Amino acid sequence: MPSFPYFSVLTTFGVFCALFAIILQGFFASQDLKRITEILTNLIILENLDVVSQRVAVGYGSCKDLYVPATKFLNYTINQCREECVGGEIVSRRDLFENFGYFFQRGAAAERYTFNRSLFEELIQDASERNLDTRWSLGGNAPVMAKRFHLEGAQVLLGAQMSKDLRKSMPKDILLSFTASIDKDDIHLIMEYRSGEKWGPFRTPRANRFILHNDQNNPTLSVLESLDPFLDDFKPRLFVVSGLQMMDNYPFPPGVRANRLAKVRKQISSLSSNTLVHFEMASYVEINLIDQLLKYVIPYCDSLGMNEQELDNLQRVLSTRTVSLAADSNPRVAKTLRQMREVFTAIQTLPVNDPHRRKLTRIHVHTLAYQAILIANASEWRNAVNAAAKAALTAHRHVCGTDHINPDMASLILDDSFATTMSPNEPGSRRIRIHSTEPVSCWREDISGTEVEICVAPVLVCKNARQTAGAGDNISAAGLILQI
Repeated sequence: MPSFPYFSVLTTFGVFCALFAIILQGFFASQDLKRITEILTNLIILENLDVVSQRVAVGYGSCKDLYVPATKFLNYTINQCREECVGGEIVSRRDLFENFGYFFQRGAAAERYTFNRSLFEELIQDASERNLDTRWSLGGNAPVMAKRFHLEGAQVLLGAQMSKDLRKSMPKDILLSFTASIDKDDIHLIMEYRSGEKWGPFRTPRANRFILHNDQNNPTLSVLESLDPFLDDFKPRLFVVSGLQMMDNYPFPPGVRANRLAKVRKQISSLSSNTLVHFEMASYVEINLIDQLLKYVIPYCDSLGMNEQELDNLQRVLSTRTVSLAADSNPRVAKTLRQMREVFTAIQTLPVNDPHRRKLTRIHVHTLAYQAILIANASEWRNAVNAAAKAALTAHRHVCGTDHINPDMASLILDDSFATTMSPNEPGSRRIRIHSTEPVSCWREDISGTEVEICVAPVLVCKNARQTAGAGDNISAAGLILQI
């Protein structure tokens, strides 16, 4: 009997602690929601910048995307990798499982070519016939970026060839360089997954996608020559080079790929000095192709766009001559900034003796948690703070599949502050706090004798990702449109 009051006190205390925890959790949740709402409001103010409609030309290629839920489509069995999957060539279903698992474990985006056409056709048929949540859409870096530029009010020329059916997916006033229709579009199989999904023993740290293709038209840049006469008349303010990752591991005869890229260089070199050139990076694994891009394409571009995986890969190739298949899927700001500085310096100092060579003056890196834009102060790029804000908002809208951003459906992964260098002892090191009323942080610094401005904007990460493929293309285009 004497123990009853004792237990009564414990019960009361336990209930009180539980209620206090609930109230405290609710308080922090309300504070987070308030901060997200303030950041959203001020990002929207920054993105609403009136710009003059510009002419934008985009190359190269197009395709049809077939979206499938990855973990349902690639049904895991004990015959697949159990502890650690490996990446490599894809010629069989087992190779596909190994490659998918390798990137899935790391939450890293990847795009791979398969030599096995019959395997690819079987996979497309399986995806089309099985009772999965599949859908078709317009695909390819160039068409996706072209649609975004058009949506933002630009006049657009697209270097692509399409079937009549696929052409219906494009706004009619986007000018196509290849007017004749083709019978069969290239297809990309987009295997998407959400944050926290499981595949066998593996759980992915973030939402992303694995893309498989067996393109026949895009790797050869079959639309390249058709774009030349249009460029002469169109006189674009911006020319975007994209889709060159389709050349990765494609079985070209000796010398053919270098010849095609040399023609890309010639096309860029023929442009007026008033035309800015942007190269949209992608997933590359063949170091020989990266070397050719560093010879024929990158030194002739004013701007580069990439995600954290592509930045890590490019920086490693430039510094250590090694390829990075998958990097940290959510890198710290300081690490990204260090890699941006190294890439900026390395590309500016590439030994290219050509009067048509351009000086790199802009890098845009888009990650899950933030957008980082670097521009040279003496360049023609402008409105970096507004571009970073617009890119951050576009990331959420695309991934969530909505025009209206609901603060309840957003989260902040970026910390309240970030360091600008990996070590506090490095010159110019500082810690920058993110303020809700001024969410885009910008500062100036010197990189190898070039005065630059760097802006970092937090991304309101979509809690319920609907589509990750095409996010980078939309983000890059949205940022560019405010800077030209």
